[in-house]
Amino acid sequence: MPFHSKTYLLTAIFYLALSASVVSAVVEWGQCGGTGYTGPTTCDTGLICGYINDWFSQCQKPTTLGSTITSSTSSPSTTASGGGPPPSLDAHVKERGLKYWGVVVDPDCLSNSQCSLIVKAVFGSVTPGNSMKWDATEPSQASFSFSQSDSFMNWAIANNKLIRGHVLVWHSQLPAWVSSISSAPVLTSVIQNHVTTLVTRYKGKIYNWDVCYEVLNEDGSMRSSVFYNVLGTNFINIAFAAARAADPAPKLYIVDYNMERVNAKTQGMVALVQSLVAQGVPIDGIGLEGKWTNHVKVSRTKILVGLGHLSAGGAGGLQAALALLGTAASELAITELDISGAAAADYVTVLKACLSVRKCIGITSAGVSDAQGWLSTTNSRLFDNQYRPKPAYNALLKV
Repeated sequence: MPFHSKTYLLTAIFYLALSASVVSAVVEWGQCGGTGYTGPTTCDTGLICGYINDWFSQCQKPTTLGSTITSSTSSPSTTASGGGPPPSLDAHVKERGLKYWGVVVDPDCLSNSQCSLIVKAVFGSVTPGNSMKWDATEPSQASFSFSQSDSFMNWAIANNKLIRGHVLVWHSQLPAWVSSISSAPVLTSVIQNHVTTLVTRYKGKIYNWDVCYEVLNEDGSMRSSVFYNVLGTNFINIAFAAARAADPAPKLYIVDYNMERVNAKTQGMVALVQSLVAQGVPIDGIGLEGKWTNHVKVSRTKILVGLGHLSAGGAGGLQAALALLGTAASELAITELDISGAAAADYVTVLKACLSVRKCIGITSAGVSDAQGWLSTTNSRLFDNQYRPKPAYNALLKV
């Protein structure tokens, strides 16, 4: 081979090797180690791989990491030292004045060792995803099934978790026998019996009940449903009165989505609650679902596009919305937090907004990881589908 050809070949090999090393280097804020991590472990120039917790190490500037740093020339361990779980987000927010940071869970999580370990270590409260809904608990009239909800309750009590009951009256996931009722006296009796049965069964064990759920349209008017169409707004009165009579201790909430900024729906909720409370309806709290998911509201039966759910980067109006809603209720909570892409800045904004409004007592994530749930494709959770904490999780621990 001629000399110049060898020179060109060696040069090409050098630049290929150089480009490969650049591609494999981890950029700032990227993961570089932790339990189960198998990706690249060398950080970009000027960054070092800092230990955050056993599950997550991150490439950052030395000035950001302070004393919790490891050399970028060494490869962080991909297994936890001692196999320890991540630190408690619940304990962190309690130190700052909130009552809890919780999570929505279903049997697929509680029966999964990785998922349940995170719930035990990280979250202080639990909300059942589906096991207390009408179709699960009363599929046939006056014929109740509590196998799923009892299993959830037993796990929560055994693990000393605060429990949010969810949900008593909702237009969705409703058995056909309820949807077909057209008599006001019959529907009144059905609501009273359903609410009384569930609340009585778990009396003394629930912190709060989501009594009525998603009752408003986007313009703040009442949503069409079997409950509203037959009973008008009185169905709310009936449900709250039955819940309070069955157990006077729990806080009773009305919950809706797309109230994460001041808009017609937020204003409609304030007007509705103020009116009902003036009538003596025992509404203690307002829940904001908190789904920032690319302007898409998803349900089990349909996808409604364009309802105004804020996408990533859109959490900034939350504090003003919380302040407005706080004029109508004594407690506020974010009940199913999801943010597309799980941007650290957005999660931090949500936490700071709740901390800034005295009546906001807690935040509940809509699920543990991207491996679970009907919004899993939005990558919106604090843990990825391998149960590794994302940068948003670690950012929350620094607030």
